[in-house]
Amino acid sequence: MPRAIWKGAVSFGMVSIPIKLYTATDEKDVSFNLLHKKDGARIKQQRYCPEDDAVIEWNDVARGYEIAPDQYVIMEPEDFEKVPVDTTHTIEITDFVPSEQIDPIYYQKTYYLEPEKIGGKPFALLREVLKDSKLVALAKVTLRQKEQLCTLRVYNNTISLETMFYADEIRATDEISIPEDVALGEKEMQMAKSLVEMLTGNFEPEKYHDNYREALLELIERKSEGQEITRPVPVAGKVTDLMEALRASVEAARRAKAGEGSPASDDAETDAAAKPRRRRAG
Repeated sequence: MPRAIWKGAVSFGMVSIPIKLYTATDEKDVSFNLLHKKDGARIKQQRYCPEDDAVIEWNDVARGYEIAPDQYVIMEPEDFEKVPVDTTHTIEITDFVPSEQIDPIYYQKTYYLEPEKIGGKPFALLREVLKDSKLVALAKVTLRQKEQLCTLRVYNNTISLETMFYADEIRATDEISIPEDVALGEKEMQMAKSLVEMLTGNFEPEKYHDNYREALLELIERKSEGQEITRPVPVAGKVTDLMEALRASVEAARRAKAGEGSPASDDAETDAAAKPRRRRAG
């Protein structure tokens, strides 16, 4: 049974729905330990105080906010509970908006809501209203000493909460160098659209895998068995002729749809086929 990371209530007008919040995702990273190269011993990370020239225990660590050079306001754990905002224990719904109006760049992390027994009926009511209206609810919640903007939407049989960045946390694109007024030929556009059509389908998340993680774990296993590890042979260089690259890409996608292979397995062949042809002398 997963552990709830937050307990409180969803405020829906005058309706209060007691809920628990659970993390919805579990990243599958390959984790490593830090070791001493000399003897392979595992490195310990310690908290060091230069004033006392000593390693201190976690219980002796305090959190401080710097108000001037080397001057801090010490915050105790109970101080954070005294911050005068309602969102420390309440997810307050303020608006309902169409989900397509929210750019995905705003989304941060996803959680699941679970109602307490007493909140089963109002929870079901909110879930069905969200489903029927095809809208998402905008709200605020305080998690880990930060008041987060968030959305509530229906996911499977429950309601998911997705924390969001505020507008002033989204970096502008003004300082990025983007080519403008690029001349695109009609044939290039048609070929690109054909490639998009060939690759268009339904989203099936199960068919996507972290190939790097799988290959890394396999490499680790081989190394643990004493096998020699060699660097893979690099694939052929990428093409420089846009039309030839588009034609080769469309052909590779067509073969993949016909069951003759996947675009990924045809990369080397595609690169070779899409290289610019040499012009005959004379």
